[in-house]
Amino acid sequence: MPRAPWRRRRTTDSPRPAGRRWAGRLRRSGAFARQVLLVRVGRRDGELTTGTETALVEPRYRSRRRRYGLDRFSRAQVESVMPVSPALPPISPALPPVTAPDDTAAGSIPLLPGERTVTRRVKFALVNACTLSSLTLGMLAIFLAMQGEVRIAALSLIACVAFDGLDGALARKLGVASPFGAQMDSLADMCSFGLAAPVVVYASLAGSVSTAAAAVACALVAACAAIRLARFNVSPKDGRFFCGVPTTMAAAVLAVTVAIGLPVPGPVLLAGVALLAFAMVSSFPYAKLARLVKLPPWLWLAPVIGALVDIRLTFALIVVGYLVSGPVLWLRQRRAA
Repeated sequence: MPRAPWRRRRTTDSPRPAGRRWAGRLRRSGAFARQVLLVRVGRRDGELTTGTETALVEPRYRSRRRRYGLDRFSRAQVESVMPVSPALPPISPALPPVTAPDDTAAGSIPLLPGERTVTRRVKFALVNACTLSSLTLGMLAIFLAMQGEVRIAALSLIACVAFDGLDGALARKLGVASPFGAQMDSLADMCSFGLAAPVVVYASLAGSVSTAAAAVACALVAACAAIRLARFNVSPKDGRFFCGVPTTMAAAVLAVTVAIGLPVPGPVLLAGVALLAFAMVSSFPYAKLARLVKLPPWLWLAPVIGALVDIRLTFALIVVGYLVSGPVLWLRQRRAA
């Protein structure tokens, strides 16, 4: 009997007859059809699941499934042939039908988690009122800077910093901290410290540096503040150090610089603004205020005495010392590791 024309002769070194290359594709296509027709819903180890990349098959098909590569077919490929219905029929009368999750349930998440009593709602409203007060003072600082009242605008920014610290402390003390409050605080910080602070600095630099250079430096502050806040929201929290200079502290430094009228040339002040912007998005560790308060009392005498002698020079030295502390701590951690 003549040999079939599509088969190759068996060679001496081959353990079994080798078929054409398209034979493997036919087997895979048949396996895909078997998956669509037989493997929509199955039982495995007594558990009920729906058709996914690990679709369930009868025990006698499991070895074939592994041999023919059924695991490579995704849910999208199967659904392109047989779409998934919102309610799947039960396998047995004893099991209820599997229904698709309802997306509308996500909108019923309360803003205040936990017990929703009148007292807790009042506390929650008080905390958010502090956050909105910080946002309102930031807008006021922008309006005052547009009218030329630069120092009053800087004082408004300092009040923003106070309210920003107050809302977080009240939320923790009153027990009404929530993800909504955290996002609200982040948006208020962007408006007050990421937008209002650069506008006030831009108004204070008018006439001392070129308009284009001041605009670039202030835009850099706004961009770095947005990056800093977004990174803070998605990064794990460290109880000891900040990763980069906090946006609140950077805005406080800029506001105090404008309020006291630091006697430095315009280009030097512009370089300091750009350096502060890059410090916000740096990876250097900066100590939190709670750690600074625990310093020995005699260390606080130096800035107090310096403020009585020359508050401007003392403030400049404190800011420079804090900015330098980040790289120093980073080097210490590198050597300890």
